[in-house]
Amino acid sequence: MEKEFLTTQGYEKLTSEIRRLNLVERPKIIEEVQIAREHGDLKENAEYHAAREKQRLIDKEIAELNTLLTNSQIVDPTKLDHSQVGFGSSVTVVDCDTDEESSYTIVGSYESDSDRNIISYHSPLAKSLLGKREGDEIEARLPGGIKEFEILKIEFKEIDFGN
Repeated sequence: MEKEFLTTQGYEKLTSEIRRLNLVERPKIIEEVQIAREHGDLKENAEYHAAREKQRLIDKEIAELNTLLTNSQIVDPTKLDHSQVGFGSSVTVVDCDTDEESSYTIVGSYESDSDRNIISYHSPLAKSLLGKREGDEIEARLPGGIKEFEILKIEFKEIDFGN
């Protein structure tokens, strides 16, 4: 697995979520399993099987997040050059067909939030933008088809993850 870039905030959010799952959610589920087990015959005990399934899902999520954490590299976007689009850059583009302006911030997959226009550097749009400069026109293969954009502005802005 290749390294996944995270901002410091993303790293803190990830470690906090792992801690919450391990210290709050998992013990709750283990208690549910124990209570359900006390109800007798496990073969026909729906509560027991549901609790075990919840435990399996929590354990799987913890394992996936730990793998992500192990394969992460913290990047401080404040120390990067934003004269061209890179990790942590906020980019304002204009759609060449509609003249509609949009702004996006490029981060790692774990931190992306499409509702806030915080996109993963793995996304098709970000891949088309990376390394480009203000004034460049790009063609992006997006799920809705190919779109052309012009880059109006590249800057670093403090990222609001809405936590």
